[in-house]
Amino acid sequence: MLRVLSILIFLLAPSGVFAAQAPTRFISDDVFTYIHGGPGTEFRIIGSVEAGQPVTLLDNTEGDFTQIIDHKGREGWVLTSLVSDQPSFRERFPEMEAQLKQANEQLNNITQNTDNTEESLTLSNEKVAELRAALTKAIKERDDAKSKVQQAADNQRYEMWQQGGLIAGIGALIGIVLVYLPRPQRRKKSRWM
Repeated sequence: MLRVLSILIFLLAPSGVFAAQAPTRFISDDVFTYIHGGPGTEFRIIGSVEAGQPVTLLDNTEGDFTQIIDHKGREGWVLTSLVSDQPSFRERFPEMEAQLKQANEQLNNITQNTDNTEESLTLSNEKVAELRAALTKAIKERDDAKSKVQQAADNQRYEMWQQGGLIAGIGALIGIVLVYLPRPQRRKKSRWM
């Protein structure tokens, strides 16, 4: 049973667990192809063309080979599969690098603008909070002032009623006193003086 279990573990475990870790390497883009004197590998090699070098394509193709003129003016045959209408990575790399640099600059500008916008937004939010606090304070002061004005008006009305009541009371008192005061008597005309 133990033997079957160890075989299953060995089969199910990833193969990288038991293999030694090898350093990672990459294939270079500096590859070249030979230029042959005729349409095949049996013909003499007259030179080589590095990957990415521009060549002039002639209208002559036989089998797997195409006739070209290389950048040095040599006329020969190369494998058709190695001739492409797209520029190689060697020629496209500087352009891609420039585009990447430009994209990074744009991204940095956008990030900086975003940071500036966030800072402006933070300052604006702080200002809004300050203005809200000032508005709340102003509303409270207005309400307090309205309350004081209303209280002053009420006090004034109370005083007027008080004064009116006092005047009415004094008038009534004078009226009562006048009723009980003795009336002066009229002089008789027969009296000499």
